[in-house]
Amino acid sequence: MAELRALTQEQLARAEQRLRHPAPGSRIEAAREYGIDMTLLIEQLRLTPAERARKLESASTAMERVRGVARRRS
Repeated sequence: MAELRALTQEQLARAEQRLRHPAPGSRIEAAREYGIDMTLLIEQLRLTPAERARKLESASTAMERVRGVARRRS
């Protein structure tokens, strides 16, 4: 399995440029027109894979706490 690494500054700049200024008719443009917030994607790309995993785990843990509280109140 390939090791996941953070994007280089060059890769990040290229990805950010494509997300902020998508080519006409591209899937990125269609996603943006649909309402996808490209700034959130850019924010995630600036994180390392480990940082993204930690954020996901934290959000998952918080959601499980909310579910637990909701179950107890039912």
